[in-house]
Amino acid sequence: MHARHLAPMVDDLHTLGRPGQDILTAWNANEDLLDLLALARTHPSRENIASLLHRSFHRCAHCGLPELERLATTVETWWPEIEAFLHTGITNAGSEGTNRVIKTIARDGLRLPQPGEPAPTHPLRHHPPQRRTPQAESVRVRRLTDREG
Repeated sequence: MHARHLAPMVDDLHTLGRPGQDILTAWNANEDLLDLLALARTHPSRENIASLLHRSFHRCAHCGLPELERLATTVETWWPEIEAFLHTGITNAGSEGTNRVIKTIARDGLRLPQPGEPAPTHPLRHHPPQRRTPQAESVRVRRLTDREG
């Protein structure tokens, strides 16, 4: 983002107090990660990668935001793949995107909830179950015995 646009945004975030500081911290953590990923296909040195990775981890670890701690954990978990991308520029984003679309279509077709949505109590029922009364049960039993006889 150009400095002429960034400065007013940063000023506005500072005036918001704690929520603004959290947003600014998340913004900076995002920029740190983007700086790291921008090294792809540039044949970066190990020192350059380590420096940017350390900066990103340091910001995530010391901010106190659980979302950024999860981000750092995710980056750590996927680090071998991220490092391979930085060195080769090869990614599996296309196949991952296709898999996401397939899973979404399957969920919609089976009427399964999307991630984060509550599961329906009876996913295959379209109406509430009817309570059986003693009279209805005796009618059902008579029908069954009539069929057998």
